[in-house]
Amino acid sequence: MSERLVNCVKLGKELPAMDRVPFKGELGQRLFDNVSKEAWRLWLEHSKMLINEYRLDMTHPAHQKTWFAECEKYFFGEGSEAPKEFKPVDEKAPEAK
Repeated sequence: MSERLVNCVKLGKELPAMDRVPFKGELGQRLFDNVSKEAWRLWLEHSKMLINEYRLDMTHPAHQKTWFAECEKYFFGEGSEAPKEFKPVDEKAPEAK
């Protein structure tokens, strides 16, 4: 059996698809049909930053709603951006000793 390919909405080219629907519901199916494995991996890295910066508790329904909204924006909307205050590790000021 050959690997399933999708025309990835995020990366703009045909790439290997995810192995399974990432979660239940219409958004999960849309992701499965339109997002490559590579783009999903990039989202997971981005979403870790969002969870940490926004201090999301993924057991809390309102926090889950925020995560799903950011996921939809990341793939199908204007994009999901880091919070204004976010500084990647290499950009943070050195700690005082």
